[in-house]
Amino acid sequence: MGTPRLFQIFLVLGSAFMVLLIIIYWDDVGTSHSYGHTPFSPGPKTPHTPPQPQRPQQRHQRHQTSRTPSFLSDIDAFVNQFLELGTGEPTDPVPVDATNQSERAEERYVPRREWKIHLTPVAAELQQRQEQRRRLLQEMCAEDSMWFPGKNTSFDDIANKALDHLIVDDRHGIIYCYVPKVACTHWKQVMIILSESMLQDGVPYTNPQAVPRNMAHNSSSHLTFNKFWHRYGKFSHHLMKVKLKKYTKFLFVRDPFVRLISAFRNKFLQTNDNFYNRFAQFMLRRYGNQPTPPASASEAFAAGIYPTFSQFVQYLLDPQTEKTDPFNEHWRQAYRLCHPCQIQYDFVGHLETLDEDAEHLLRQLKVDNIVEFPASPRNLSASHSVADWFSSVPLDARRRLYKLYEPDFRLFGYERPDAILEE
Repeated sequence: MGTPRLFQIFLVLGSAFMVLLIIIYWDDVGTSHSYGHTPFSPGPKTPHTPPQPQRPQQRHQRHQTSRTPSFLSDIDAFVNQFLELGTGEPTDPVPVDATNQSERAEERYVPRREWKIHLTPVAAELQQRQEQRRRLLQEMCAEDSMWFPGKNTSFDDIANKALDHLIVDDRHGIIYCYVPKVACTHWKQVMIILSESMLQDGVPYTNPQAVPRNMAHNSSSHLTFNKFWHRYGKFSHHLMKVKLKKYTKFLFVRDPFVRLISAFRNKFLQTNDNFYNRFAQFMLRRYGNQPTPPASASEAFAAGIYPTFSQFVQYLLDPQTEKTDPFNEHWRQAYRLCHPCQIQYDFVGHLETLDEDAEHLLRQLKVDNIVEFPASPRNLSASHSVADWFSSVPLDARRRLYKLYEPDFRLFGYERPDAILEE
C-alpha cells in the first residue's frame, strides 16, 4: 500500500474522530444551556468563584469598545449572560457619559465580588411568608369568581406600552416591576447600582442614595421591557419570555387605600406644577366649583385652593377619567402595572414589612454584599388613620372605590377595610 493511500486513510479516520468529538461536545454543552420550560431563579447552587480582577488598563480598553452594539451583538450578549450569569462581568458595555468622565477613573474602579456565601439560612418564617404570598397570587389568578380587566389576557397580547414598569438587569438576572408610592425610588436606585448603568466621575455608582432621584426616575436610566421592540424587533416578545423564565422577578406592593392616600398627599398637597396643571385644575373645575382655578400651583397654594381627598376619589370613580386618559401610574392599580396573572413572580414584597423583605430579597439575589437597601423614613400616610381620610367620602363612593381596587386587595393579601365600608 503506497504512502498516498495511507495518508488518505489516516485523513479519513482523523476527520471521523473529530466529527465524533464535536457531536459529543455539542450534545453536552447544547443540552446544558438550552432554555427550560419552567420558571426558576438564577444563581449557582454551589459557591461561585469570583472572577479574577482585571488590570485597570484592560478594563478601560474593554469599556472603549463600540457603544452602539448591533442586533447580533445584542443577541450574543443576551446568550452569553446565561453562560456566565453572576460572574460579575457585564454583558453590555457601560454607557459613556462624556460629561462625567475622569482620566484616572479606571484606576479607581475595582471589579465587584459577586455571589456572597452565607453560613446561616434565611429564617423559616420569611421563607414561609414568601411561599404564602406566591401561592395566594396563583390561587387568585386561577379563581373564576374573581375577574378584572386583563386577567385572562396572554402575555403576548399585553400592549408594549403596558410593559414599561418592568426593569431588567441582565448582569444579575433580575426583573423588577416598580409600583409608584411603594419605595420605588430606592429600588430604582438599587437597580442602577446592580446594573452599573450610571457613572459618577467615570465609575459606576456604589451607593444607592448617591444616585440623584431625578435620574433614578429617568426612563433612560433603565432597560425596560417596552424598549425591547426598538432593540430586538420581532424577537422582542420571545426574548422577554425567555428572560421571564430565567430571571428572578420581584415587585413590592402596599395597602391599596393607603397607597392612594400617599399619592394624594405627595402630588396634590405639595406644590407640584406638573400634577396641578394635568390633574388638579381639572378636579377643581369639575368637582370643586372652581370654574377658573389659579394658573399655577404656587398661586393656588398661596390662596389655599387645592383638591380635597373626596374630590380626588370622585375623579377616580368618574367613568370619563379612563375614557380621557388611563390612570396615572401613581394611582393605577398594581395588577395593571405588573400583570401578576401573566408573570410568575419569585418574590412579593410588602411595604408594611419593607425592612425584612428588602434584606431577604437582596440575600436571595446574592447581591447583599454589593448593595444595601437605603434606610426608609416612617410611612407618613400612617400619621392619620385611613378612616380619618375617608371620613369626608360618601359611603357609596367608598364601596365603589373598593370595587375598583379590590383585585389589588385580594391578589396581594390585604384585608377588606370593613371599618370604612360597613358603616
